[in-house]
Amino acid sequence: MPDLSFLDTPEISYKEEHIPVGEQVTLSVIFIKPVKETDRPTIVFVPGWISLISTWKTVLVEMGREFPVYYLETREKNSSKTNGKVNYQMEDFARDIAIVTDRLNVQDGKFILCGSSLGATAIVESYRFLKKNPLCLVLIGINAVFRIPKFWQCVVYLFPPRLYILMKPVIKWYLRNFRLDIHSDRAQYEKYCNNLEAANPWKLKKAALALAHYEIWSHLTDIPIPVLLIAATKDELHEHENIIKIGDRITNSTVIDMETNFNSHSPALVEEIRRFISRFSR
Repeated sequence: MPDLSFLDTPEISYKEEHIPVGEQVTLSVIFIKPVKETDRPTIVFVPGWISLISTWKTVLVEMGREFPVYYLETREKNSSKTNGKVNYQMEDFARDIAIVTDRLNVQDGKFILCGSSLGATAIVESYRFLKKNPLCLVLIGINAVFRIPKFWQCVVYLFPPRLYILMKPVIKWYLRNFRLDIHSDRAQYEKYCNNLEAANPWKLKKAALALAHYEIWSHLTDIPIPVLLIAATKDELHEHENIIKIGDRITNSTVIDMETNFNSHSPALVEEIRRFISRFSR
């Protein structure tokens, strides 16, 4: 179980449970709720690729004071229990979300699907599989593609996961020099370094190779419900131009620019969600 001590506040209760999504995969779900009764919609929160829950601690505390929250750890995380050959295609992540949501104590039309990065992309892909309809979607730094150059695909394919310790410094160097603006938001770089340190190299390799050729564009027009897209112009890893294009293709979408990845991982995000749902929720 991850360190959840940051949730030890008088206003919040929490527990972890494990939900099977098939014979070979069981996922960790952490249920966070306000101690006081609330009429707020439940949030099903799906974090990004190899993200640690500590990345979201200030957001989850702020949410948990007011909203019931199910934090779903995806199948590439260390917390997932896998057995035998497991696939990591985007459709696998999407179907996981649909299966878990169907089993959670959420009511049709009264919950929010909220995700970041890979989690946001998987939510879009999951929409066609859902049995319960969300009130809305909140998509933070959504990925249209997972930009892994062919050179890096070859390196990942050839490099044994047991030697991952040798690869980590190289990946950090690549992120620092080619994918992240560390001058505008050094906290984002440090966060990804921590994520890489904690990642499961076997699952990471399989997911990287599976997602390298994915593109989001085919299912965006299928979403009729309100969608809040959170962008950050200084977050170069989550490409701002693609987020704008995604917003243009979703019929009922709103795009908010929070400028930096740090801001989109802060309590200010929860305030944006409050404002958004106040437009149409009762």
